[in-house]
Amino acid sequence: MAAAVLAMLLGSLDSMILGAAMPRIVGELGGLDRLSWLVTAYMLTIAVSTPVWGKLGDMYGHKGAFIWAIVLFLAGSVLSGMAQTMTQLIAFRALQGLGGGGLMVGALAIIGTLVPPRQQGKYQGVISAVMGLAMVGGPLIGGVIADQLGWRWCFYVNVPVGAAALIMITGLHLPRRPTQARIDIAGVIWLTVVISAVVLVTTWGGKDYAWTSPPILALLALAVAALLALLYVER
Repeated sequence: MAAAVLAMLLGSLDSMILGAAMPRIVGELGGLDRLSWLVTAYMLTIAVSTPVWGKLGDMYGHKGAFIWAIVLFLAGSVLSGMAQTMTQLIAFRALQGLGGGGLMVGALAIIGTLVPPRQQGKYQGVISAVMGLAMVGGPLIGGVIADQLGWRWCFYVNVPVGAAALIMITGLHLPRRPTQARIDIAGVIWLTVVISAVVLVTTWGGKDYAWTSPPILALLALAVAALLALLYVER
């Protein structure tokens, strides 16, 4: 339970902490015009990777998938802290998001495996409380870290927390349930197209392009077409 809570704390706290550090990041790395992508890239890869991590857990075991998600998230955190340009930081944030999707679904899957159904509500309530705590305390913690240690420590602070979660989860023995599940490649592709198109519309619309400009209308058309294709494939 402690490992699951720490993992959820990592994923939830990361986005909240960064907000207070953004002015310092821009001051050192520049790239003000791409600042919004620090959040967008992270949330985009979380949204795309979450269902994939869930399926990987079904196929190969939730413990292994959870461990790899934590490792990937920590690798993205360390690389983000070492970034020398805004482009590098955005790319490493996307890597963080790929791992972050596995933190969320992995924690809930492990609770679902270990806890009897009638008690799951109690433990999921603890998870929800941790996420709420991260939303409230994240900006304050981020401000203190950015002021006292520098913005790079907003990423490095993930390392000891993630390492503690890794140590605890390594000693956990989960039952293996063989399954014939497989990765829904077509579904993943169409889901990625839908989410990417919508994110680009909300990021560029009214700022880089007028809402009625050809690029925005084309992205909207692409989002609708991809959504219809996704519904067809999943049906």
